[in-house]
Amino acid sequence: MPTRLRKTRKLRGSRTVGYGQVGQHRKSGSRGGKGKAGLHKHKWSWTVKYAPNHFGRDEFKPPRRTVAKKWINVGQLNEIYEGLSKSGKIKEKDGKALIDLTDLGYDKLLGEGEVKHPYYVMAKSFTKSAKNKIEKVGGVLETR
Repeated sequence: MPTRLRKTRKLRGSRTVGYGQVGQHRKSGSRGGKGKAGLHKHKWSWTVKYAPNHFGRDEFKPPRRTVAKKWINVGQLNEIYEGLSKSGKIKEKDGKALIDLTDLGYDKLLGEGEVKHPYYVMAKSFTKSAKNKIEKVGGVLETR
């Protein structure tokens, strides 16, 4: 077909080029959004037909496991000491009661509370204030 006989030639100069109100057939609104926008809403039938596995998880990829850190305060060492002494599981090291926080499942020793007795504490990590409070009473703090 020759160029001069095409409909486009007739529509030259018209504002909307046969698409009705101004703004129709402009930008991405005419296709319902850019890219994968609307796949869970107005493009759902397309999703069901052409991309049924778009939503959901990958069954072969295990979920990311986040291990929560377990902390304990210096003030709770007294309760632990009492519990261990009642059950008869208390051990001594250098004349002090040994409290091994890693065996009890704790990762870090924090400095809130007061220490009553000198303890020999073993922990993975601890704060400066926890160390100061234990050493002030005459205890020992050791990393494991």
